[in-house]
Amino acid sequence: MPNDELPSDRRQEALDYHEFPRPGKLEIRATKAMDTGRDLSNAYSPGVAEACLEIQKNPQDAMRYTAKSNLVAVISNGTAVLGLGDIGAQASKPVMEGKAVLFKKFAGVDCFDIEVNETDPEKLADIVCKLEPTFGAVNLEDIKAPECFLVERLCRERMNIPVFHDDQHGTAIVAAAAATNAMRLAKKNFEDIKVVALGAGAAGIACLKMLMVMGVKRENIIMLDSKGVVHTGRNDLNAEKAEFARDTEMRSTLDAMEGADLFLGVSGPGLLTPEMVSRMAPRPIIFALANPTPEIMPDLAREAAPDALIATGRSDYPNQVNNVLCFPFIFRGALDVGATQINDEMKVACVEAIAALARETISAEVGQAYRGETLTFGPEYLIPKPFDPRLLPRIAVAVARAAMESGVATRELDLDDYHRQLKSRVYRSFSIMRNVFEADRMASRRLVFAEGEDERILHTARELIEDGHDTPILIGRPEVIAQRLNREGISIDIDAIEIINPESDARYRDYWSAYHQLMRRRGVTPDLARAILRTNTTVIAAMMVHLGDADSLICGTFGEYRWHLKYVSEILGRDSYHPVGALSLIILDQGPLFVADSQVNLFPTPVQIADTVIGAARHMRRFGVKPRIALCASSQFGNMETRSGRNMRDALDILDEMELDFEYEGEMPADVALEPELRERLFPGSRLTGRANCLIYPNAEVAGAARNMLRSVAGGLEVGPILMGMGNRAHIVTPGITVRGLMNIAALAGSNVSTYS
Repeated sequence: MPNDELPSDRRQEALDYHEFPRPGKLEIRATKAMDTGRDLSNAYSPGVAEACLEIQKNPQDAMRYTAKSNLVAVISNGTAVLGLGDIGAQASKPVMEGKAVLFKKFAGVDCFDIEVNETDPEKLADIVCKLEPTFGAVNLEDIKAPECFLVERLCRERMNIPVFHDDQHGTAIVAAAAATNAMRLAKKNFEDIKVVALGAGAAGIACLKMLMVMGVKRENIIMLDSKGVVHTGRNDLNAEKAEFARDTEMRSTLDAMEGADLFLGVSGPGLLTPEMVSRMAPRPIIFALANPTPEIMPDLAREAAPDALIATGRSDYPNQVNNVLCFPFIFRGALDVGATQINDEMKVACVEAIAALARETISAEVGQAYRGETLTFGPEYLIPKPFDPRLLPRIAVAVARAAMESGVATRELDLDDYHRQLKSRVYRSFSIMRNVFEADRMASRRLVFAEGEDERILHTARELIEDGHDTPILIGRPEVIAQRLNREGISIDIDAIEIINPESDARYRDYWSAYHQLMRRRGVTPDLARAILRTNTTVIAAMMVHLGDADSLICGTFGEYRWHLKYVSEILGRDSYHPVGALSLIILDQGPLFVADSQVNLFPTPVQIADTVIGAARHMRRFGVKPRIALCASSQFGNMETRSGRNMRDALDILDEMELDFEYEGEMPADVALEPELRERLFPGSRLTGRANCLIYPNAEVAGAARNMLRSVAGGLEVGPILMGMGNRAHIVTPGITVRGLMNIAALAGSNVSTYS
């Protein structure tokens, strides 16, 4: 069956996506080392027997010794594939692989996709049940109605792990979340509304049952299928439809729509007309979820009912009812507490978590991912976006709590700790930044952002205001800031923000006068001072810190690093403060790795290198990391007489005179620093133990190349660069920084570095 939604070039693009560089969307990777004979003997014979025997004694230990606790089966027979219909099991495989990819992407859940050539529902249920030893949960997918009801019921009865037919319950949960918020806006109650449901398949029936759980009364529901109203006079109803049969004279959709508050369409294209919409109650709720073409296009529905609240199943219209808002996260919570089923309490918890998230101010990541869209709670934003990183911790925790409270969990979790673990999955920097964030909460600092008009800064300011620990100060034009807040959907009361307007701030004279006094013997005239303080926001921010109007500045979202460094150094590099170096934390799969100095000292002297080592050790302790610092050079413990080798040897001598309390060693290439066995072979008895976690390079060019390679090629996530030596009074970021990166820098700026000296 051709997909008429895609033009020919997009069809080929989609096919190429699936075929190259290797067929399919999935692979299997080992999670344990497999590098030595000892690894092999542990992974397989004879070591594997120990795990087998433990599981034989206690079957629950399969969750400890195998991947079962994080493994879901995505199972289909291909009889009802997303708008393609009955295309068969094998043709459904790309869809099932895609489902598995979404599980992994959004919730870190591993999946096997299993396509089964079996259309008999009882036989299919038998096959699924026999797979229970392998999986922690089962996601049934794209099985046609009414057979899907029987398959799921039989599996739920026989299996002691969650079985979830996503076409039913995923759709129902997300639709119920959207309905919850639509009801709030329409000022209606579930108990009072009239619902018309067009479509009596798996999704439609599940949606109605979920709405009933939310409070809709059965007698207020009218269901229609392809033959019209489902009424008690019909003798062609299966058990699932019969449950919703009404004793009524109504026979058509037009009849049913009279006075309806909520239309639920899970049927086919164009089946709802403007005339039908016009018969609905005031402020109607229209969920036209048929895909790819809804029962009525939103613009037509809006013409008939301008005050309508509308959702579809399409991504190119607001309020997409998308199962991905639900299934990865409900499975995450269910798996982590070892739930034996996914019950109504867990589904309701999921509904409420999704609905509540849409009512909050959007996260910075969502604002960046969906720029230009309306992302403020209201008629065009009833449910969150799929890439909202808060979905995982919010929903999984809510589901886990509901599972424990309703008695279907086999493992108890500390939910606060669980929430932190989930945030670490979403934000790779969360775990290592935890110490810094906790230190930040102990202080209350005023942080001035030099580029206060930048959208990333505005998102960061909003999060800082919500956290309530640090006070953001923005340098920029108020009218521009207000315009961009509105455009980005950032809900900040602009009157509640301190804004420094370079064009009219009352402190202008004080600032330029003070700047002139600082710089008068460096060629700065009064006229030049006045001009700089009208145009250079980095100077303004630095003067604010210098004069005590702010505690720390953050700049650098545009422009070259050393341009900003020049002004920061001139104004704040006084007394005992001076820029020592720029330290970057790179978060890798193998753990954190610090790199310095990529920005400050282009060709550092041995003294500057030693200062950088000491500063790096101090800042590493802020992250709770025990320093193991390698001084890197092309020379290897004196085997080459190079400039970098001599500088590192001289820096080592300087450090040795200080009796420092952390590990450092040099000079050595990076591979020797990162491979302990190689280092021991080349230089036995090195004072550096294990893998180095900080690399100090002999010049900025090499350090910058290493930093960029670790980010771009190795997939590392950077925290920083952190400007050392300035007493936390200034931080200079780089133009590619994200909002999350700005939040990390703000936390560093908001905590006291001297604690870790």
